[in-house]
Formats: sequence, C-alpha cells, structure tokens
Amino acid sequence: MTERAVSYASYLRIDELLALQQPRSDGPEHDEHLFIVIHQVYELWFNQVLHELAAVQRVLESGDTDAALHLLNRVLKILKTLVAQVDVLETMTPLQFLSFRGRLESASGFQSAQFREIEAVLGSRAASAVKAHPRGPARDRIVAAQSRPSLWSSFLRYLAGRGHPVPAAVLGRDPALPTVADADVQDVLLAVYRRDADAALVSERLVDLDEGIQEWRYRHVKMVERTIGTKPGTGGSSGVGYLRATLFQPVFPDLWEIRSRL
Repeated sequence: MTERAVSYASYLRIDELLALQQPRSDGPEHDEHLFIVIHQVYELWFNQVLHELAAVQRVLESGDTDAALHLLNRVLKILKTLVAQVDVLETMTPLQFLSFRGRLESASGFQSAQFREIEAVLGSRAASAVKAHPRGPARDRIVAAQSRPSLWSSFLRYLAGRGHPVPAAVLGRDPALPTVADADVQDVLLAVYRRDADAALVSERLVDLDEGIQEWRYRHVKMVERTIGTKPGTGGSSGVGYLRATLFQPVFPDLWEIRSRL
C-alpha cells in the first residue's frame, strides 16, 4: 500500500487544528472565536518558549555563548509577539466579552500550566502555581520544573565555566529554592561586566528577557483592567488585584541590583 505524500495540511495537521475552536455561547457570540484563537495561540507560543529555554540552558552549560545569544534573541522576539497579541484582543469591547464570559465558568488564565512552567524555568518556586492545578500531567510538569535547576542556575554555571569565582555554595544551592538576590553573586557580575564582554552580552540578554516578561505582565494587567475593571476574575481569582501583585518583580534580581554599582 502506497503511503500518501506529506502535504502542507497533513504535516501541520490543519484539519485537527481548525477543529479546536469550539465556542460555548449560543449563536455563538462573534467575539468568542477570537478569544479562543488568541489564547490557543498563546499556549502554542508558551510551548515554543519552553522549548527554546530548555535549549538555552543546555548551551549555557556547555559554554556556547553564540548559541545562547541566538536562542535568547528568539525568545525575546516571541515575547514581543505575545505582547502584540494583546492589541488584537483589545479590539474586543467589555460588552462583547461579557456576552460570553459566563460560558467560561471556572476557566481562568491563572490555570495556564505552561505559563507556570515558564515561571518555574525562570526561577519561580510559588506553591500556589502547583495548587492551582489538579493532580495530573500538567501539575507534574510544574512540579518537575520547580525541582530542577533554573535558567539562572545554568547562567551561573556558565560564568563558573568561564573562570568567574561564583561561590560554591551558590552553585550547589538546592534547585527547589527560589532565586534570591545575593551580594557575592553581584560582585562576580560586576567583574563580568568589566572584564568579560561575551558574558556581559549574555547578561544583558537576560535583562532583556526579564524586561520582556515584565512588559507582557503589564500589558496583560491593563488589558484585563480595560475589559472587566476591578471585577473578580474567572476561576475565583481577584482579577486585576492579583495580576497587579505580579508586576515589577524581577526574575533575575542580581542583574538589576548591580545597575547602581556599575
């Protein structure tokens, strides 16, 4: 039996992809389709970010500066795309969202396991991220990400591999602990910026990554505030109040702390 040639549609599984938009509202409401597509696309990009960050960790630990810079640049471009998608979502008015919001029931963006996994890869160890998900594969992925070395840990190993005196206690720190500012690490970073141009470039790309995550959070907060004001969020969250609490919390605090000392 001759196999059918791979086509554009079969390779990308277009039929299955286009069958995934299933509005729940009566009619259905016109804007629910947009809402579903935007969030499905977010999840696809989150999946790609996880794929790229895993590769960044590998190449950092192997000491490959050029590959790390290339991959981090790709992640930054994806983050810009995520932010730009907010512009599309904001073409939906509050009343248009309200027309189908009740159909979401307990569904909430807080339940995005992939975004929680990204946070864990970057260094977050929030117990609430795990508790928000029922037992199962998604929760297991978050737990696993919170248990293994973060991107920051891989970066510190990269610096140590280049001969920088990263404290052994920091390198051997329990990966299940959250990233915290460390004065000794900051002293190492100051020397990196002054004496190791390649490693300093990687440091700056991590600052860009941190800033990109914060930009995405800010745009997300303002979009939610613009759409539902201060109403509680779906899924029982406090809505804008919860989202505001996530703003201006750096992923890599040491890289921000040294700014006033350079």
